[in-house]
Amino acid sequence: MGQALIISAQAHEMHITGTIDQGDDAESAIKACDVIIDFSNHQVTPGIADLAAKYHKTLIIGTTGHSEEESRRILAHTSEIPIVWAGNFSTGVNLLFYLTRIAAEVTDLDFHPEVLEMHHQYKVDAPSGTAVGLVNALKEARSSTEYKTKHGRQGISGARPVEEIGVHSIRGGSIVGEHTVMLVSNNERIELTHKAQDRSIFADGAMKAAIWANHQAPGLYDMLDVLGLKK
Repeated sequence: MGQALIISAQAHEMHITGTIDQGDDAESAIKACDVIIDFSNHQVTPGIADLAAKYHKTLIIGTTGHSEEESRRILAHTSEIPIVWAGNFSTGVNLLFYLTRIAAEVTDLDFHPEVLEMHHQYKVDAPSGTAVGLVNALKEARSSTEYKTKHGRQGISGARPVEEIGVHSIRGGSIVGEHTVMLVSNNERIELTHKAQDRSIFADGAMKAAIWANHQAPGLYDMLDVLGLKK
């Protein structure tokens, strides 16, 4: 992702003032920039957010897998700086979020929602941040807090409850990222699928978010805001 971001920055005529890896001095690089783009590790993001707020810098977060405490610490700064936080910065994936909401709103409880995600063997968190976002989109569209998330099924799991969302994670090889939302009834099945072919789509989306967010008021945003799809 670091290399993809460097290439994307050049294509968008953005100047990279500093790159930060493990052990580097983040503070000096953050002082010199306008926007921080974080694709690091969930344990690192809160410290980056603290520095972003300290120096009043816009923050773009593409890292996933944060604990509740890490998320709380990051969100504490939304009153001070603009933060775009997305599990996936692809334009296509965010259209998938949008279309998932529409499909879930139009269908009724006879259409059972399932989410399938596939990634490369080195991805350390499951389900993916994108899959979590799709689950949340389904819950919001159905206007129900009763939906329970079922991560895989094993043994005698019993009949599928109506208000259940099945989530299934596959890891292997060099899969960049694939996500499918299924709405399944007794007589028909709707499938919405996005397949990423290159990591450049995430970098390009992050650059688009950086350009957009740098002119926004403090607050929490996502890619639907950036793309003008937020209802």
